[in-house]
Amino acid sequence: MKYDLKNVFDPDLPKSVNDFFNYLDTIKGKSKNTIDGYKVDLTMFFRFLKLYKGITSKTDAFEQIKINDIDNKFIRDISLQDLYAFIAFAESYRNNGNYARARKVATLKSYFKYLQGKAKIIDENPAMELESPKINKRNPIYLTLDESKKLLKSIDGRYKERDYCIITIFLNCGLRLSELCGINISNLKEDTLTVIGKGNKERTVYLNNACIKAINNYLQVRNLDFDKIKDKDALFISKNYTRINKRSVELMLKKYLKQSNLDVEKYTPHKLRHTAATLMYKYGNVDIRSLQKILGHENISTTQIYTHVDDEKLREAVNSNPLSDEEE
Repeated sequence: MKYDLKNVFDPDLPKSVNDFFNYLDTIKGKSKNTIDGYKVDLTMFFRFLKLYKGITSKTDAFEQIKINDIDNKFIRDISLQDLYAFIAFAESYRNNGNYARARKVATLKSYFKYLQGKAKIIDENPAMELESPKINKRNPIYLTLDESKKLLKSIDGRYKERDYCIITIFLNCGLRLSELCGINISNLKEDTLTVIGKGNKERTVYLNNACIKAINNYLQVRNLDFDKIKDKDALFISKNYTRINKRSVELMLKKYLKQSNLDVEKYTPHKLRHTAATLMYKYGNVDIRSLQKILGHENISTTQIYTHVDDEKLREAVNSNPLSDEEE
């Protein structure tokens, strides 16, 4: 589904930014979430520049600084030093960590590449030499196998079939939150599910017995109120009989994490995705390339964070060496 054009053409943004978003949507096929992230970064960037260059008063509230008057001349005057000043601002005054600043660098690189290569607004790209903050690799946060079982056993209440189905799919298939909320019944074919992932890319997810059973049990309850359901094709329905939204799923998960005495702040729907990937890699002997396809990662480097579970296997491998028990 394409990005809503009324959200792309924002009268509060510079024309070049609106044109950039239109390009990302129609040509590059970027998702709404990606474009929204770029919008936040570029809005902050241009507000900072107007303040940094003394075009607006320092007494003006930062969030109220208007940027829709920024023209091509202003853009052509932007230097590499201005970009680094913005990244420093993001760290010092907005408390952005390495990940947040790295995302801003990526946004600027993409925007200025478009300005030079596609829009032909600038002759030289000031972001060409812009370096990204070094990011130390972090191991994914995930539930253990026992914690996952404990979470599933905690599910109860009026919507227990729906909630059990949602968490089962998270823990077994590793879907993104947006992918799960977007599941349509028409996308289910026996043991396969078609989802729309990042960049509107379609992929096939295979369902195991636990998922199939949970879906069938939930559908029996769901269809009791079929006439009240407003989106007939949506698999997961809210208490208002509309497609369930991301916030509702987040709150639902918090409820069961609390009931399971698990860390409510530590675990999110995305951490359940990490859990599924880790359990598949650790217990299912799934190779990294297969895991990449299951998770819908564009780059294998994104999937490689799950190889941290190999530490235990490496230890076992070393201890299994026939010389490991030899004494001097």
